Amino acid sequence: MRVAELVGRTLAELGVGAAFGVVGSGNFEATNGLRSGGVRFVAARHEGGAASMADAYARMSGRVSVLSLHQGCGLTNALTGITEAAKSRTPMIVLAGDTAASSVLSNFRVDQDALADAVGAVPERVHGARTAVADTVRAYRTAVQQRRTVLLNLPLDVQAQEAPEAVRIPKIPGPASIRPNAEAVATLADLLVEARRPVFIAGRGARGSATSLKALAEVSGALLATSAVAHGLFRDDPFSIGIAGGFSSPLAADLVKGADLVIGWGCALNMWTTRHGTLLGPDARLVQVDVDQAALGAHRPIDLGVVGDVTSTAVDVHAELARRGHSAQRQRTGSRWNDLPYNDLSGDGRIDPRTLSRRLDEILPAERVVSVDSGNFMGYPSAYLSVPDENGFCFTQAFQSIGLGLGTAIGAALARPDRLPVLGVGDGGFHMAVSELETAVRLGIPLVVIVYNDAAYGAEIHHFGAADMTTVRFPDTDIAAIGRGFGCAGVTVRSAEDLAAVTEWLGGPRDVPLVVDAKIADDGGSWWLAEAFRH
Repeated sequence: MRVAELVGRTLAELGVGAAFGVVGSGNFEATNGLRSGGVRFVAARHEGGAASMADAYARMSGRVSVLSLHQGCGLTNALTGITEAAKSRTPMIVLAGDTAASSVLSNFRVDQDALADAVGAVPERVHGARTAVADTVRAYRTAVQQRRTVLLNLPLDVQAQEAPEAVRIPKIPGPASIRPNAEAVATLADLLVEARRPVFIAGRGARGSATSLKALAEVSGALLATSAVAHGLFRDDPFSIGIAGGFSSPLAADLVKGADLVIGWGCALNMWTTRHGTLLGPDARLVQVDVDQAALGAHRPIDLGVVGDVTSTAVDVHAELARRGHSAQRQRTGSRWNDLPYNDLSGDGRIDPRTLSRRLDEILPAERVVSVDSGNFMGYPSAYLSVPDENGFCFTQAFQSIGLGLGTAIGAALARPDRLPVLGVGDGGFHMAVSELETAVRLGIPLVVIVYNDAAYGAEIHHFGAADMTTVRFPDTDIAAIGRGFGCAGVTVRSAEDLAAVTEWLGGPRDVPLVVDAKIADDGGSWWLAEAFRH
C-alpha cells in the first residue's frame, strides 16, 4: 500500500462521514483509499460546489466530512467554500494533493499552507511514510476536537512512498464538555433573578442544546430566540420569538429591544444578530456563553462572559436557580412573519416574494431541510419557510458569498435523506453554481430549487439607488428550461396559481429535482437588507 491510499483508509477508520470533490491525478489514489475504506465519495462538477457540499454535510450530519482536491488549481477553485467553512468552524478535512518540494517550477505550485492560513483554515501535511498515520490523525483530531477546517496537504512524492504495514489507528473522541466555574454560574444566576424581561439568543454553539435551554428559560422567565444559523432550535415552543436580527419580525424585534437581560448562548451577538446594536435596549445587560474565551465580547462590550459549553452552563445555572427556589412567569407570544398582513405586490407577470414563500411553506412537506444562498432575496426563505428543528436549516453565510447555495443544498440533502431538501437561491447565485444541477440529477436527489428571479443582483440595485444599473441588470433567462436541460423538472411561476405545478411534482415520484423559476416582483429592497445598508 502506498501513502496516498493509507491516508484515505486512515480517515475512513477514524470515522469521517461522506467525502466530496473533483478527482484529478493528484488526489486519485487518496480518494480511492477513502472509498475502499467504506467512505461514500460524491463527485461534484466543480471544486467550489464540492466544498459547499462537504461543509453542509458536516453541519447537518454532525460528522467530519472530507473535501478531496487536486493540488494547486483544485485547491484554489474551492477556496471560497473553504473560507465559508473555516469562518463557520465547520469540522472538515480538506485533503489536497501538493507538489513535491523539489518541483519548484511545477505549474501547480502555490503556497498551499499560506492559502489555508489566509482564509482561517489550519494547515497540516503528511511528511512521510513513517509519520503518515500520525499526521492524518493529528489533522482529524484538530478538526473534530477544535471544530476547525483543516487543510491536509499530500505532496506527490510522499504519496508515492510505500507505507508501513499494520499501523494502529487510535480512537479520537469528540470535543470534551467544558463546565463553567462556580463563580460565573452564580453571577449569571444573580442576573437572571434580577431580570424582569430576559431573552435568550441561541447561536451556532447552542445547536443540540434545546432541551437544557428550554428548561432554564422556563424557570427564569426568558423568551427564546436564535441567530439565523440556529433557526429551528426552538421550533413550536410557545415562548419562541424566532430569529433575532435582520430577519426578526416586528414583534420579535420589539421584544428583544425591551429585554433588560440578553444572553447569547454560543452566539457572537454580531452586527447581524443585533442589527448593528440597534436591537438591544440601551440599559440591557449583555451576557455571552461560549467555549472560546476569545469570542466573549469580540463584537460588543458585555457585562458577563462565561467560558463553558451551552448545555453544561445551562444545566448548572438551572440547578443554581432551583437551589435558590427561583421561578418566573412569562407570556406566550406569536411572532411569525407568515401571520402578518402585507400589501401583495403580485401582478404584471410577477409574484410577490412574500406570497411565493408563504404559499410554498404551506405546500411543501413539514419534514424539510432548507438551504439558503446569499443575496437580496434571502430573508424570504429564511423567515417564511418553517423548519422542523436546527438540523432543518443550513445557512452558509459566514463569508457572505453568493453561489454557495446549490452545493450547500446537495450536501444537506445527503446528510438528511429523511427530509425533503429545499433551496432558496437568487438568479445570480443560481447561474454561478448551475453546473451542480447535474450532480443533483445524477444522484437522484429530490431537491426543490426555488429561484427568486429578478434578473439582477438585487442588493446592488436597491443599495445604489439612482445610479447606472447596467452592470447589475441582465436579460431575463428561462431558468425552468435550463433546469429541464440538466434533466430536472422545471416550472415557471408568475402567480400563486402557477404553484399548482409544485403540488403536482410533490405528488409524483420525485425522482428528479424540481427547478422553480419564480419571476418575483420588485420589493424595493428587502426589509433586512435595508436595515443592513443603513449602517
